[in-house]
Amino acid sequence: MQPISEEERKRILESPPIGTWVLMLTVGIGFVVAWIFLYFGVFMPRGFVE
Repeated sequence: MQPISEEERKRILESPPIGTWVLMLTVGIGFVVAWIFLYFGVFMPRGFVE
C-alpha cells in the first residue's frame, strides 16, 4: 500500500463526514417510523385508559 501525500491527507481530513450523516439520518428515520408504528399500531387501537 502506498503512503498518501500530505496534500491528499489534508483533503481527506477537511472533507465533511458524509457517511456519518447518512448513517445518523437512517437511524433517525428508523426511530421515527418505529414510533409511528407503535403509536398508531399499538397504542391507538387500545384506546384511552385512565
